[in-house]
Amino acid sequence: MALSEHFLEEDLHPIDIVEHLAEHHDWDFDRIGDDQIAMAVEGQWRTYSITLAWSNYDETLRMVCSFEMEPPSDRIGDLFELLNHMNDQCWAGAFTYWANQKLMVYRYGLVLAGGQSASPEQIDTMITAAVLSAERYYPAIQLVTWGNRSAEEAMQVAIAEAYGRA
Repeated sequence: MALSEHFLEEDLHPIDIVEHLAEHHDWDFDRIGDDQIAMAVEGQWRTYSITLAWSNYDETLRMVCSFEMEPPSDRIGDLFELLNHMNDQCWAGAFTYWANQKLMVYRYGLVLAGGQSASPEQIDTMITAAVLSAERYYPAIQLVTWGNRSAEEAMQVAIAEAYGRA
């Protein structure tokens, strides 16, 4: 059954849809308010903190996927160079490092102007893409910050795809 089949008769608030998706996937979540929800989504490398917030003002569903990170101060320049390479490959969303909060962040905004509504599949894809992007680049981030590798070397890990099965 498609995710949207549960919502065919209803016009739900985007955060209500996110809450249903969190329940469907058995993710830990906290409904912070009518327009915001926070979740913990388990990945291979980390547990990612994902927050989605609805803005009526600009009709945008904003998502922030983050994990804690405190790189050595002498590696910050290399980290930002890596972020530029990573963002060159991201068609939806972008990475940034919030130094004050010590967070690596992937963010995305789904604009629903003109009274459009998001489908459960769109929101699920948005969350899945965030986690997959974080998972894909996590080893490269580690190589740059803790392995003293260049951004170009580290990107080879993120670009490489495994073929076959073990």
